[in-house]
Amino acid sequence: MLLTPTTSQSSQHSTSLSRLCDPLVTLKDSSSLLRPSVLLLTLLFLHLKINTVTQMQRRQHARTKPKVTAYVRLGITSGMLLLLSLRSVVTRGRLQASQLTRTGAQKSTQWRNFFQSRGKSSTIVGTTIPPTTATIHVPNVATNRIVGRWLLVCSGMVAGAVILGGVTRLTESGLSMVDWHLVKEMKPPSTKDEWEAEFQKYQQFPEFKILNHDMTLAEFKFIWFMEYSHRMWGRAVGLAYILPAVYFWRKGWLTRGMKATVVGLCGFVCFQGLLGWYMVKSGLEEKPDSYDIPRVSQYRLAAHLGSALILYCASLWSALSLLLPQHTLAETRKLVQLRRFAHGTAGLVFLTALSGAFVAGLDAGLVYNSFPKMGERWIPDDILAFSPTLENFFENPTTVQFDHRILGISSVTAITALYYYSRKIPLPPRAKMALTSLLGVAYLQVTLGICTLLFYVPTPLAATHQSGSLALLSMALWLMNELRRVLK
Repeated sequence: MLLTPTTSQSSQHSTSLSRLCDPLVTLKDSSSLLRPSVLLLTLLFLHLKINTVTQMQRRQHARTKPKVTAYVRLGITSGMLLLLSLRSVVTRGRLQASQLTRTGAQKSTQWRNFFQSRGKSSTIVGTTIPPTTATIHVPNVATNRIVGRWLLVCSGMVAGAVILGGVTRLTESGLSMVDWHLVKEMKPPSTKDEWEAEFQKYQQFPEFKILNHDMTLAEFKFIWFMEYSHRMWGRAVGLAYILPAVYFWRKGWLTRGMKATVVGLCGFVCFQGLLGWYMVKSGLEEKPDSYDIPRVSQYRLAAHLGSALILYCASLWSALSLLLPQHTLAETRKLVQLRRFAHGTAGLVFLTALSGAFVAGLDAGLVYNSFPKMGERWIPDDILAFSPTLENFFENPTTVQFDHRILGISSVTAITALYYYSRKIPLPPRAKMALTSLLGVAYLQVTLGICTLLFYVPTPLAATHQSGSLALLSMALWLMNELRRVLK
C-alpha cells in the first residue's frame, strides 16, 4: 500500500515548488544580485551620453580627432560590466542550487516526519525506511586530496627554500643584506644611486672590511640578489601556507586534527622567518678580538636549518597521510620491530643532515680533504684540541667533520641493515619500493659527500649534496608512512 502525506503537507510542497519555478519570484529573490549590473548599465549610458555631447561640442569649436582614451575608458567600463554580469549569473545559479537543495531537504524531512507519525518505520512497496536524521557532509575523500596536494606543494616550496639557502651560504651571500624589513625590502634597488647606497651600508660591516674589501659593485649585486632571492622565496612560502589555510578553514575542509596541524605549520613558518634574521644578525656583529672570517653563528645556522627540516617533515608527513591509502598490515612481532627500526633510522638521517649545518657554519669541509682517512690518520691528532672537551663537537672544525663522517656512514649502514631485514617480512609493493628508493638514495648521498670532500667543496657539487639530504629524508618519511599503524 502506498502512503501519501496529508493535504497540508502536499499543499506546502506545491507552494514551494511553484515558488521555485516561478521566474518572477526567482527574479525578485535575486534582484539584489542584479542591482550592481543595473547601476553599471545606467552609468555606462550616462558615460556614453556625456561623451557624445562633449565630442559634438569639441567638433563645433575645433576640428580635432576623437581621443583614444575615450575608447579605452569605454572598453574598461564594458569589461567591468561583463565581469560583474558573469558574477551575478554565477551567484544567481548558486542561489537557485541552494534553494533546490533546501527544498529537497524539506521534502525529505516532511516525508520522514509523516512516516514517523505513523510509526517507527513505514513500508512503501515492500521497502522499509528507518527514521534517520538528514545531515549533509562534505566529501572527505575529495577535500582530503585537495588539502594533501596543498601540503605537498608547501613541502616542495620549503625544500626549495632549504636548497636556495644552502647555495646562499656556499656563495657567502648571506650577509649582503644588512637590514630586515618585512615589506620595504621587497622592492630591490633599481637606480645606480640606490645600489651605491646599498653598497655603502654593506661596507660598514665586518665581512667587507675583513674579507671583501676589494669587492666591486657588480660582485656585490650578485651576492645581494642571492640573499634577496632566498628572502623573497621565504615570503612566498609563508603566503603559500597562510592564504590557502584560511580558505580551507572557512570552507570547512579541515578536520579537527588537521586544524591543529595547520595552525602549527603556519606558526612555524612565521617563527622560521624571525629565526633567519636572528641568524644573519650574528654575522653582522663587530668582534674586535676576533681575526676569524666573519660568519654567522653555527648554532643559529643549525637552529635555522633544523626548524626548516621540521617544517618540511611535518608538511610532507601530513600530505602523504592524506594522499596515500593506508595499508592493513598484520601486527606481527617482526613488523613492529621493522617499524621501530625505520623510525630510528629516520632519526639518524635527520641528525646527520643537522650536523651538516655545523660543517657549513665552520667551513669544516675544507679541513681534511681526503677519504677514508683524515690526512694520514684514521683519527686526527687535533680532534680534541679545544677545552672543555664538549666544545670540540660544536666548535672544532676537525671534530665536526669527523662526526659528520661517522653519522653518514652509520646512516647508510643502518639503511642497508633495514633493507635486508625487511626482506624477511611480506610487505605491500609500495613499501618495498620505498625501501629500495631509500637504499639507492643513501648510497648516492654518501658518494656525493665523498666527492664534495675530495674536490674541495665546489658549489654545484656541495649544493647537490645538500639537496640529497632532503631526498634521503623524504624517502625515510615515505617508508615510515607506509609502515604506520592502522588506526581503529
